[in-house]
Amino acid sequence: MPFINVKYSSEITPEQETSIKSALGSAVSAIGKTESWLMVGFEKNVPLYFKGEKSEKIAFVEVSLYGSAPKQSYDKLTSEICSILGKDLGVPSDKVYVKYSPTDNWGWNGGNF
Repeated sequence: MPFINVKYSSEITPEQETSIKSALGSAVSAIGKTESWLMVGFEKNVPLYFKGEKSEKIAFVEVSLYGSAPKQSYDKLTSEICSILGKDLGVPSDKVYVKYSPTDNWGWNGGNF
């Protein structure tokens, strides 16, 4: 049950959203999750600064998940996220931060797992 939220400094077209969403659906297998429980959000035109400079192509990605995964799984998913954002949005991998938030408390459908 991951939720991946992509904050991006510029506009994202509907076609880019669809492509990124689909690619992330495959990429979550790196942390032992499947697209069938994946939720993806996009925040566009977010003012983001890196090293004191505002950038046209910069992203902050938050990955929240029920449970946790081994460190090497996070490494693999970070690599895939950077590749996806590079391919679809032209964001250099050195302008992407990825934050992981594993939790044992996750609610859905009026209850908790």
